[in-house]
Amino acid sequence: MSTPKALTTFLCTATLTVLPLMGLCESDTQNKSTAENAARLPLEDLRSFAKVFEQIRQGYIEEVDDRTLLEYAIKGMLQGLDPHSSYLDRRSFDDLQVNTTGEFAGLGIEVGIENDRITVVTPMDDTPASRAGLKAGDVILRLSGKSMKGISLDEAVEWMRGPKGSSVTLTIARKGHRAPFDITLKRDTVRVRSVRSKILDEGYGYLRISQFQLDTGTDVAEALIKLQNKGKLKGLIIDLRNNPGGVLQSSVEVADAFLEEGLVVYTEGRSEAASLSYSAEPGDLTEGTPLVVLINAGSASAAEIVAGALQDHRRAVIMGTGSFGKGSVQTVIPINSERAIKLTTALYYTPNGRSIQAQGITPDIVVERVKVTRLEDTARPTEADLARHLGNGNGGADRNAEERARSEDARDSWLDRDNQIFEALNLLKGLNLYAHRDRALRARIARADGRP
Repeated sequence: MSTPKALTTFLCTATLTVLPLMGLCESDTQNKSTAENAARLPLEDLRSFAKVFEQIRQGYIEEVDDRTLLEYAIKGMLQGLDPHSSYLDRRSFDDLQVNTTGEFAGLGIEVGIENDRITVVTPMDDTPASRAGLKAGDVILRLSGKSMKGISLDEAVEWMRGPKGSSVTLTIARKGHRAPFDITLKRDTVRVRSVRSKILDEGYGYLRISQFQLDTGTDVAEALIKLQNKGKLKGLIIDLRNNPGGVLQSSVEVADAFLEEGLVVYTEGRSEAASLSYSAEPGDLTEGTPLVVLINAGSASAAEIVAGALQDHRRAVIMGTGSFGKGSVQTVIPINSERAIKLTTALYYTPNGRSIQAQGITPDIVVERVKVTRLEDTARPTEADLARHLGNGNGGADRNAEERARSEDARDSWLDRDNQIFEALNLLKGLNLYAHRDRALRARIARADGRP
């Protein structure tokens, strides 16, 4: 049976054990800190804790083992600090590692709940699910004989994951098939892509970063090479909307990709180890290509670091709505191989010394995400629609009302789908036109002055 004295000894020992993980590992410093902490220990409060502990052990309606009660106490300590400090049990620790690395052993299916049934949203590319021919809209009725009816989404995901190489049989209901059928899959390593890219218009690229994983910096560099291989970039949209953040170092690498030099972010905490600064290395991978960064209230932490750095260096126009405002740094401290604590150890600051905590990044240009409805107008005839009209003096095909309507439909497709991307693309085109005019003006002045 645990006694108040034993509990006091346990708590003192636990406090000492965590110190080396926080970077205070010199023996002299540790001994001094131990003595100081022992002198400050609230012994009366510890006795109260021990009494409560004992009352729960003896009087609670259900028996709870000591290990579980102590785990609850640790959780309570961390939850009382701030919203981002927490205790990570085995499952939470595993989930954190998956989010950080972007890799897990599973089937490669994005699933959701539709009409109370586990439904495939999309199979990820080059995964067991895509190779087996699973389709969006497929309903998973059973998993290796277990009914999926009534289970939560988290439970479904947990059941689908497992050791690499292990097999699982899905019973699928698919629209157009009379009866359910089985598909057997072998679990494999699945990598969640945090970076996607494409060309929106000739010379204008789009880079989507959904979260910051360990390899996000490298993935961004590779995506930029692919975009540049499709032609010279005149402008680039970096989409950080609904990006919850992630690995601090990856956010530094992403900002560095677009900066020639200078401070990216710095942190300040109580310990010397928590106060750090990160700077960009020479070389802008886009060679000064105009940038627009999209943010919203779902852009947090590492996403705000990137937006803040590019804004302070006047390297990009920040567009959208105000960001989340998470300006704190969490350090993950392993307790053992399966458990850890996530502890807030510092605040981070943009290059100009702005703290984002509880304030967020304010866009340079505010553009709300809205559904835009165009005012339809009857197609008016143009000169090209008139009988016996003259052709263009410079040659080329006529552009009648029908041809112009097709062109406008293609141009406005982004307006219908995502008005913020539409506005960002228009801004980039305007910046590019202005830069071209400015270069031409400087060239004329130089020629007038007799310079080469």
